[in-house]
Amino acid sequence: MPLTWAIYFNMHARFYHPSKITIGQIVELSAENKHHAARVLRLKAGDSITLFSGDGGEFSAHIQTISKSSTAVLIDAYHDIDCESSLHIELAQAICVNEKMDWIIQKAVELGVTCVQPITTDRSIVHLSDERSSKRLQHWQKIVISACEQCGRNLIPHVLPLISLPQWLSQKKTTRSAHDVHLMLSTTATKGLREIPKPPTDANLALVIGPEGGFTQEEEATILHTGTGFIPLRLGKRILRTESAALAAIAAIQALWGDY
Repeated sequence: MPLTWAIYFNMHARFYHPSKITIGQIVELSAENKHHAARVLRLKAGDSITLFSGDGGEFSAHIQTISKSSTAVLIDAYHDIDCESSLHIELAQAICVNEKMDWIIQKAVELGVTCVQPITTDRSIVHLSDERSSKRLQHWQKIVISACEQCGRNLIPHVLPLISLPQWLSQKKTTRSAHDVHLMLSTTATKGLREIPKPPTDANLALVIGPEGGFTQEEEATILHTGTGFIPLRLGKRILRTESAALAAIAAIQALWGDY
C-alpha cells in the first residue's frame, strides 16, 4: 500500500465537540456525530477517535459505549497540533447557487482561509430574505465544521453574516492597515500574483470574487477607487468560473506566500 494511502487509512475519525473538553472527561457525542460514528464509520467500543472544540489543539479519545441511542467517549490526552496557515485570508465571495456556494466554502476551508464573507452584488443570481439568509448561514457554518473535521484544522473559520458589496468595502476602508493586501480577481487585470510583493507575516489578506456573471464595470471601479487599496489580479489567460476562481487564487497564494 502506498505511504499516502496508509497514512489516510490510519487516521482516527475526527469529531467537533462545541463544549470545553478536559482529560479524563466522558463526552457524549451529538446526535449527528453519533449517527456518523455508528452507522457510517461502523465504529465500535474501544476504537480510537479525535475530538476538537475549535479553540486550538485536539484530544485523543476512545469509545466507551456505542449504541443507537448513545455514544460515550473517554478523553485520553491533549495534543497541541496546529494546522493553520501562516496567512490570514478573508474570502469575500459573491453568493451563488447553493451547490456552488457550498463547494466554495468547503474547499476554501480546506485550503486554509480564516473567514468567509458572503456578499451580494448587482449580478448575484441568488437573493435571500433575512430568514433565508440566517438559515443559509447556519448551513454554511456546518459545512465549515465538516471541512475542519476532514482536513485536520482545530480552529474553526467563521462564515460572516451576508452583507452587500458596498457594506463590505466600507468595512475594509475603516479597518485596513498599511500592511494589508486586498486583491480583486478580474478578467481585465494585467498583474499576476508573481508581480505583487510578498506581504509581511502580520498582514491580512482579503480576496474578493464576483458572481457567475462577474462584477459590473461600476462595481470594479468602486472596489478599486474607494480607498480600500485593492489590486486587480488575473490568474493566467483563461476566464474561471466563480466556483473555480476563489479556490485557484487561494491555492496560488498559499503556494507563493503561505504553507504550500
